[in-house]
Amino acid sequence: MMKTEELNLTKEWDKTFPKSEAVDHRKVTFVNHFGITLAADMYTPKHAAGKLPAIAVSGPFGACKEQSSGLYAQTMAERGFLTIAFDPSFTGESGGFPCAMHSPDIDMEDYQAAVDFLSVQENVDPERIGIIGICGWGGMALQTACVDTRIKATVTSTMYDMSRVAGNGYFDAADNEDARHQMRLAINAQRTTDYRKGNYARQGGVVDPLPEDAPYFVKDYYAYYKTPRGYHPRSLNSNDGWTVNTATSLMNMRLFTYAKEIRSAVLMLHGDNAHSCYMSRDAYADMVKDSKYADNKELYIIPGASHTDLYDGGEYDAIPFDKIEAFMKEHLK
Repeated sequence: MMKTEELNLTKEWDKTFPKSEAVDHRKVTFVNHFGITLAADMYTPKHAAGKLPAIAVSGPFGACKEQSSGLYAQTMAERGFLTIAFDPSFTGESGGFPCAMHSPDIDMEDYQAAVDFLSVQENVDPERIGIIGICGWGGMALQTACVDTRIKATVTSTMYDMSRVAGNGYFDAADNEDARHQMRLAINAQRTTDYRKGNYARQGGVVDPLPEDAPYFVKDYYAYYKTPRGYHPRSLNSNDGWTVNTATSLMNMRLFTYAKEIRSAVLMLHGDNAHSCYMSRDAYADMVKDSKYADNKELYIIPGASHTDLYDGGEYDAIPFDKIEAFMKEHLK
């Protein structure tokens, strides 16, 4: 029998976005197959009747459900879906020790556990479940779609291939054996230090104060995570970041190995002004090349949008919620 660990869940509304009067909101918990209890916000359309299509949302990588994923979940609930935005294992209000740790295998299991939870809700149609993943969790959503046939539709937004970045560096600038070896040496030295000290060193979140000569994408992150626009005290990126040694599991694997075998529908969203856009373009190209299931796959590029514009819309309401709604309604009908 699965046991639920006791979580200390915040009772007040502490999101980075205003509460909608069109939906009901409550906190829920569920357990994954690693025995970790996950915390989530459930959003239900008011006056909804019958069994609803449902969507599980998570991301960005290092964010919490009070940020971007909650905005997506609440907005999709306004449009008729029952939704949950969940904190991944080891982050936010969810369980798991040590905090600020992660594993790609557990990341995928978190999505599958969210589908488990939605599948047994009395007001959910288990044949109409989709997922949305933002930033690094867009990559984890696509990876989960490779294995979980209960997922009928997947949306990735401003997607990061975290395994590619960990192994190759940004823009594949460190895609060589020596660079990876030096990183392995540093991470494994840190493991020894951590064990000796009895704690886990953190990478640090988004750099603060922001250097004047910081790259464009670092400024983009700062504008979201370190300002009132998106800062949250439980967000790793807004504060101390992940543990230093969390990168090894990502370096040692590659996501999307079986992406071209995904039979369910996939919509990939990205801004053409995002430093990360090449990740969605390449992942989409690999997914549809020589695939028998390319007809229900789409790459949708938003002109002028940066990476974090798809976190909260930025200054121009860049998130194409009409597009997401139409896609989900078509494939969760």
